[in-house]
Amino acid sequence: MPPLAATDPRARDDELRVAHLDADAFYVSIELLRHPELRGKPVVVAGSGPRAVVTTASYEARRHGVGSAIPAARARRLCPQAVFLPPDFRAYREVSARLMQMVRSHVETVEVVGLDEAYVDLEGLYSPRAAMRRLVVEIERLLRLTCSVGLGPNKLVAKVASDAEKPAGFVALTREQACARFASSPPGIVPGIGPKTAARLAALNLKTLASLAAAPHELLTAHFGPNMGRELARRARFEHDGAVGTPHKVASESRERTFDTDLHEPQPMREALARMAGELCDSLATHRCAGRTIGIKVRLDDFTTVTRARTLPEATRDPRLVCDVALELLDRYAPPRPVRLLGVRVAGLSADATHAREAPAPASEPARQLGLPV
Repeated sequence: MPPLAATDPRARDDELRVAHLDADAFYVSIELLRHPELRGKPVVVAGSGPRAVVTTASYEARRHGVGSAIPAARARRLCPQAVFLPPDFRAYREVSARLMQMVRSHVETVEVVGLDEAYVDLEGLYSPRAAMRRLVVEIERLLRLTCSVGLGPNKLVAKVASDAEKPAGFVALTREQACARFASSPPGIVPGIGPKTAARLAALNLKTLASLAAAPHELLTAHFGPNMGRELARRARFEHDGAVGTPHKVASESRERTFDTDLHEPQPMREALARMAGELCDSLATHRCAGRTIGIKVRLDDFTTVTRARTLPEATRDPRLVCDVALELLDRYAPPRPVRLLGVRVAGLSADATHAREAPAPASEPARQLGLPV
């Protein structure tokens, strides 16, 4: 069992209200169960096409600079000795379903935010640490997966704590301890502060969480507006009020794909868009969400990017309806040049999908992040 972080004794159980559980190198871990001879070697899960990107990499590959979302060609240059495996998302979804079922069997309120991660409500548990330790031990015993866990008073602290000592980390922090421990860390480690926002902060010489937390309100308001400026400062101080299971304010979800070779004919475009619409609706059903606005994204071979959308009278997550609307939008646009990328999006999401047209919920989860406008 991994040792507690040095700060844990000062974080009382009654201060630990939220846990974030994250399966370590999830896709690679599943592949290693199927290919145990690759343990200890750099392994990269990625597509094989010329435009493929890395889905995930083992920790041995990460030491060479290989990370998620970088081009697979670059990963091969960084780590030529790595073993590259194609992704098997059906297998990953099946394991994810078992993982999340185990999490829900231990605690009542769970917010799934990805195939491999979830927030857990610790309120009412007699010993939050002990409960989460029992859970990670059971996951390792039954699924042979290791998980990192962060515990704290809110989602921000829990998420950053779970990332702090990967793999197999177990870190519990109060808000004040998080502020002290991560004072010199870049703002981008906090959920909701993405690369573009981090770059804008760096241009203002706000390169650490401590400097952002201490930044004058007027400075942040002038460059980011009153709402976002205030929220940036709050997140730098690890202040967050969202409850586990609370719907995200940024209410949209999408799927998109960059093709290995540009698509010239309408039929393969329609087939690709239909597949993505099905995957998207699978995820919406799992989250019990539905949305009224359906949109598509088309990027041509000259990188011209066009979006089209249509708003329906009522929310839906019906894959047939979403697919039909997306295909209608594509047909109306009729791309004038070969297509490099296609995407489909459902916006205006609501967690209350009781009256929405729906399909049975499968075991599928997208990666999500706490929302912050950029």
